[in-house]
Amino acid sequence: MKVSNISSKKDLLKELEDFRERYSNLPFEAILKQDILRQGIQFDPASLQGKKFKKKDYFIFTFDHVALEEQSQSIRFQMPEEIRIKGGHWNLLPTIVSVRNNSNSPYIVKNHEDYLALFFETEKLADIELPPIPEYYRHSTKAGKSPGEIAPVIEWGYLIYLTVFRNCQYFGREEECAFCDINHNYRQQKNQGRPYTGVKSVSEILEVLSWIDKEDSTAKTYTITGGSVTKDLRGKSEMDFYYQYVQAIEERFPNRWLSKIVTQAWEKEDLLRFRDTGVKVYHPNYEIWDPRLFSLLCPGKERYIGREKWIRRILEAVDVFGHSCVIPNFVAGVELAKPHGFSSVSDAIDSTKEGIEFFMSHGVVPRFTTWCPEPFTTLAEFGEQTLPPLVYFLELLSSWKAIFESYRLPVPPGYGSHGPGQAVFSVSAFMDIIGYQASNPSKAK
Repeated sequence: MKVSNISSKKDLLKELEDFRERYSNLPFEAILKQDILRQGIQFDPASLQGKKFKKKDYFIFTFDHVALEEQSQSIRFQMPEEIRIKGGHWNLLPTIVSVRNNSNSPYIVKNHEDYLALFFETEKLADIELPPIPEYYRHSTKAGKSPGEIAPVIEWGYLIYLTVFRNCQYFGREEECAFCDINHNYRQQKNQGRPYTGVKSVSEILEVLSWIDKEDSTAKTYTITGGSVTKDLRGKSEMDFYYQYVQAIEERFPNRWLSKIVTQAWEKEDLLRFRDTGVKVYHPNYEIWDPRLFSLLCPGKERYIGREKWIRRILEAVDVFGHSCVIPNFVAGVELAKPHGFSSVSDAIDSTKEGIEFFMSHGVVPRFTTWCPEPFTTLAEFGEQTLPPLVYFLELLSSWKAIFESYRLPVPPGYGSHGPGQAVFSVSAFMDIIGYQASNPSKAK
């Protein structure tokens, strides 16, 4: 799938400087982070040679603009999970950004003297750090699997990401979320000969967690997630399937890490069981606010549960977990995807802003990830997609921040530190902007 609206290299710096002036209500680190997430990044092959760092574990989606089979051997499976940019052209505070491979990106990582740096053309933008390899990654399970295959960490080691079911039973274009590549990612990994466990056993997860418990002090949270289960999975309903992991982890390691679960929207009586076992944060990912687009882009969710029931269940979940502990995700930017999306940025923002306002008024704190147009999704079947412009993400961040502050909601738990220079959440800048005060309030948007 081709993607257009990659910023021309000659205009990139001017565009960023203009937005820095225009959106002084946002830290510039968040502006740059969103643009790197939007356009992806490329690596000079020599930049990664001879270096030790945590590579991408492909923990649930590819988050790549380029199919694995089209990536060069020097890059395929050699890229870091994230990068941390700092200093450089704008004297940036340390900022963690998820890596999305895009060979057409104006952002490129190269060797510079004796360290790595982020460039566009010959202009050095920032220094770069690569993520450390956790100590426990040196082990192998009894079945010979790597820890990163079973219990990888992301967000610079803060979050243990347990994708216990690496497929989704919403299958095919009539059911799959049009922007999601969980099933396609699984097929790509297997086609490349990678070990990629479809359903992880409770015992192998506990085996890896035992090493983290003994050897690691960075990870503070774990997420249990995976694809939707519409019938049953290995003889269990969706709720029972996911419950077995929570129960086993909390019995073995009670309150060792903050527990989060990312699933479909469930009824309150089902959620009570998870809460009583130790789950603290619930993510019934809603994806997109507009009713028409929800039906078109999330056809399985519409068919099996439906938009109105999904919303009702989200609101009722607040009674179970409390304010700011129910955190549905929006896929930011997909409202503009062809052929169904809004024709203007303002219409897309108005729609999503309405959803943010609605949820926050009920004590729900929706967050967002940055849409990455992966090449094997349903949306890819419609041909070339246009990346949302950077102004879309800056308007979204501004709206989210203003509404969040107006309701005086607490910082959502399970995301680590917040604010510029502190945030570890890497797939959008929503945590980077919390608590930020404009240096020149009179000019803030």
